[in-house]
Amino acid sequence: MCRRGAKSWTGRLFSERPTTTCPNQPSRCMALDPPGRTSDHRTLVRTIRPRTARGTKRLAMTDTEAIKTAISVIVPVKNGMPWLQEQLMALLAQRCSSPWEILVADNGSTDASTATARCYADKTRRLRLVDASSVTGPAATRNLGVRAARGDILAFCDADDVVHPGWVESWQRALVDADLAAGKTDFWSLNGLTPPCPADPRPPPQRRQFGFLGAAGSGNMAVRRDAFEAVGGFDEELLVGEDTDLSWRLQLAGYRFTLGEGVISRRERCGTIALLKRSIQYGRSGPVLYRRYRSKGMRAEPRAALRAWAYLIATIPRLVDPQFRHTWARVAGWRIGRFLESCRRLVFFP
Repeated sequence: MCRRGAKSWTGRLFSERPTTTCPNQPSRCMALDPPGRTSDHRTLVRTIRPRTARGTKRLAMTDTEAIKTAISVIVPVKNGMPWLQEQLMALLAQRCSSPWEILVADNGSTDASTATARCYADKTRRLRLVDASSVTGPAATRNLGVRAARGDILAFCDADDVVHPGWVESWQRALVDADLAAGKTDFWSLNGLTPPCPADPRPPPQRRQFGFLGAAGSGNMAVRRDAFEAVGGFDEELLVGEDTDLSWRLQLAGYRFTLGEGVISRRERCGTIALLKRSIQYGRSGPVLYRRYRSKGMRAEPRAALRAWAYLIATIPRLVDPQFRHTWARVAGWRIGRFLESCRRLVFFP
C-alpha cells in the first residue's frame, strides 16, 4: 500500500495518545479512551469490562443483548497490517444511537493482523474476531462474517481503508426506505493526491460503471440482512465483481437501492504498476458479469470502449505527471482487464 502523502485525519487524531501492550501479544494496540483523556491499562480494563466476582469468568453476551444489536460491521482481512489498526481505531471512535458491533473476519493472515484484532477484542465487547481461515476469497470471507453477525443491518468496509466520522450511523438513515446502500469515497487523502475542486467525496464507480443497474462497492456498503439472505449473499465463485453481482441480484429481485452518506478514505496500491495490475483484475469482472446479465438487459458498449482507448493513447504524453499516471493506470487497467477476460470467455465486452 502507498505510504506517501499527509497523515490521515485518524492518524492525527490518535497520534498523541498513549499505547498499551496486550498481554501475551506481539503487537501493540491503541488505548480506547476518548481523545484528550489518558489511562493506563488497569483503568482501561476496569472501564471497558463489567465487574465480576473474584474467581468467576466474564459472562458472554446474553441473547437479549444480541437481539438488540442493530448494525453489524464486517471487516474482512488477510495480512492487513499496518493499515488494519488505523481502520479499527476509526471504527471504534464511531458514535451511533443504536447498538452495533464490529466483526473482523480473518482469512488466514500470517502477519500481525490476527494478534492486533484479538488485542482490540480483549479490550471491548463491541469487537469480535472471526476465524475465516477455512474459506477462500473475499466473498466467502464476508459471508462467513455475516453468519457470525447479530445485526439486522450488515455494513461492509475494507481493512486498509479508513471510515469517516458518522459512517456507522449513516446506514440507519440510508436504509429507512431502501434495502441496499452505497457510500461515498475520498480517493485522495490516503494516496498523496491533490484533492479535486470541489473536494466532495464521490459516489462509487460501480454505481454507473456498466450502464446497467446501479451497484455498491463491497468496501463501503450496507444491506438489510433479510434481503442479503434472501438472495444468498455474495457469490463465492467470483473473486472480483462480487459486490456488483450482489447489487444486481438484489435489484432484480425487487429490493431497493440508494446512495447513502457514509464516507471512507480509500487507500490505493502504491506505484503505477501495482495500481495497473489491480485495475486489470477489476476489469476482468466485466465480461463475467456480461455473460450472466446480458439476458437481463446488460449491453456491451463498443463506442464507449473506443473513446476510452482513444483517450488512453492521446494522453500518453501526460504520463510525465505523477498524479495523472494514477488516473491513467486506473482506466488502462480496467480496459485491459476487459479485453483479456473477453478473449478468455469468448464474449464481446470491450
